[in-house]
Amino acid sequence: MGTGRRLTQYAHGGGCACKIPPGELEEVVAGLGPIDGARDENELLVGLDSGDDAAVVRIDGDTAVVATADFFTPVVDDPYDWGRIAAANALSDVYAMGGRPLVAVNLLAWPREVLPFELAREVLRGGRDVAALAGCHLGGGHSVDDLEPKYGMAVTGIADAARLLRNDRGVAGTPLSLTKPLGLGVLNNRHKATGEVFDQAVAVMTELNRDAAAAALKAQAVCATDVTGFGLLGHLYKLARASGVSAVIDAGAVPYIDGAREAVREGYVSGGTRRNLDWVAPHTDFGTADEETRLLLADAQTSGGLLVAGEVPGAPIVGELVAAGDHSLLVR
Repeated sequence: MGTGRRLTQYAHGGGCACKIPPGELEEVVAGLGPIDGARDENELLVGLDSGDDAAVVRIDGDTAVVATADFFTPVVDDPYDWGRIAAANALSDVYAMGGRPLVAVNLLAWPREVLPFELAREVLRGGRDVAALAGCHLGGGHSVDDLEPKYGMAVTGIADAARLLRNDRGVAGTPLSLTKPLGLGVLNNRHKATGEVFDQAVAVMTELNRDAAAAALKAQAVCATDVTGFGLLGHLYKLARASGVSAVIDAGAVPYIDGAREAVREGYVSGGTRRNLDWVAPHTDFGTADEETRLLLADAQTSGGLLVAGEVPGAPIVGELVAAGDHSLLVR
């Protein structure tokens, strides 16, 4: 949509790179566990404890509800594409738990005196079209007047309580599969700085993780997470810590989007990516990996793929979980 407006210029960050840094976030939520006496504590299957992708509550037998919310500032200038990316990213949390999204509501913050509402309409249209592609109902939402544009969704899904994908179920000796290439963060940062459009990056971000989740479940996987703002290493560290294992990453097997390495070399690295690297560095042996590779492995993704503990047909195996219980990561 040729509007002449570059949405990325109206926000200080972009996409999942504008997340609160993982270390700071964990300090904020420390101690905020289940509400005592609110309901049967056995109903809450997944809460804050492991920092998983969504909350899961058992409602009847093996039927569970999956609940999540995700929103962020513009990651691309095209409003329709931004809406599609934000919707795919929010839906991903349900897929990452092995669930199926049922209904979503829009979350919209808009600088109404700065940006015309016709752009907001395009954002919402993009979100609607991706929800329709996912077979997910979209029922209204909430909006506020804000200094920066933000968009996303709160999503409710359903899952088999006995067949969840969780980040605390990793077993040593299990291979690690990655279902989307890395490099979204640096390419989005380059887009924001230069206006260059990277069609492959947009295609990756708007691709639903529905088929990847279905393939993981079919392969009998029980452990997974999606790779978003904390980068591959950040999300893998959380998985290893929650599962009581360590992990090895084969840097040479990790797929990257065309142009990602060039973007790193030319300095288009977000603050979020550098904070991710700082967070995991004390727990990581980088071996001979150079700075460029380290930054890409920590690159803050938006609507990235699933990291599955198990072999997923069609997805490259990028490492394995190992038995050492210190939750360390090794890059080789």
